Amino acid sequence: MNLDLTGRRALVGGSTQGIGKAVAQELALMGAHVTLIARNAEELENVKSGLLNLKQQKHHTLVADFTNHEEVKEVVSNYISKGNEIHILVNNTGGPAGGPLLQDPPEKFLATFQQHLICNHILSQLVMDGMIASGYGRIINIISTSVKAPIPGLGVSNTIRAAVANWAKTLANEVGKFGVTVNNVLPGATATQRLESIIKNKANKNTQNENEVRNEMEKEIPLGRFADATEIANAIAFLASPAAAYITGINLPVDGGRLSCL
Repeated sequence: MNLDLTGRRALVGGSTQGIGKAVAQELALMGAHVTLIARNAEELENVKSGLLNLKQQKHHTLVADFTNHEEVKEVVSNYISKGNEIHILVNNTGGPAGGPLLQDPPEKFLATFQQHLICNHILSQLVMDGMIASGYGRIINIISTSVKAPIPGLGVSNTIRAAVANWAKTLANEVGKFGVTVNNVLPGATATQRLESIIKNKANKNTQNENEVRNEMEKEIPLGRFADATEIANAIAFLASPAAAYITGINLPVDGGRLSCL
């Protein structure tokens, strides 16, 4: 199986922590040049310093806030114009805070739509010419199992994640003829800061101990535990590889079997 990414450059969003950081590390291990993009310059540099370069890769960082589209466009387009062609784009950014859907103002939907779907679209437009020219393109969106089954208490996230999934399927159908694939990875409960925040909020709401909430959530998973971020990264890295050239337009749950639907 060909998992070699030597000579390929990956742009990984939200890569200072959690799943994004794990993805960056895995792609570097596979030989890719990795470009990290997030809003905290210091944290970006810390992650970059830990990336492997066994094949003399050159890793870079880009500082941009995904809520500022003009900044994202300027930073990424300037980077690409200097000869940094992107072959792999991993769209990833943090989700909105949870809560009862009827209490969420319309502005929260709009802000989340802009930060997720629109930013994904902008980045895809920026990298597409290079992907087509090289004959190699992988766009992988890290979204959520809520695409298949809405998660209680995450109404805004459920809504926008589903929109991203449909956007991705449409894009996959349009760019497949150029050798570019577009896929979605749907992480289940993963041991990250966001999951800890969800557990804490749920415990406060239900006046429970956080360990009780954690145990209840783990019991819903056939494998009986939360995922490690590296396990999500492994699936993403495979879809980024030459071995996944004939896989496009899919939603891949990586959830320990928690989803009850096919």
